[in-house]
Amino acid sequence: MIDKDLCSALLAHELNADLLVIATDVNAAYVEWGKPTQKAIAQARPEALETLGFAEGSMGPKVQAAMEFARDTGKDAVIGALAGIVAITEGPRGRE
Repeated sequence: MIDKDLCSALLAHELNADLLVIATDVNAAYVEWGKPTQKAIAQARPEALETLGFAEGSMGPKVQAAMEFARDTGKDAVIGALAGIVAITEGPRGRE
């Protein structure tokens, strides 16, 4: 199976993109998704994201793609809702 998010990260890398944008139906990747304690991740380094668990076939591939792009290129990757994509790409982003 070919994962669209990982393919997007590879394509962005090969095109020397300044930013990887992964659009989804929620405004961010979350820790504790679906629990009362859920919290949006505003910024994180790939190393920090590795320690968190994300659902395979859902947010997991998106986070993996963002981590790989950031590691491989040293550039930023963002994950967020398509409806807020302009704000996501113009606002503070990247690694802490």
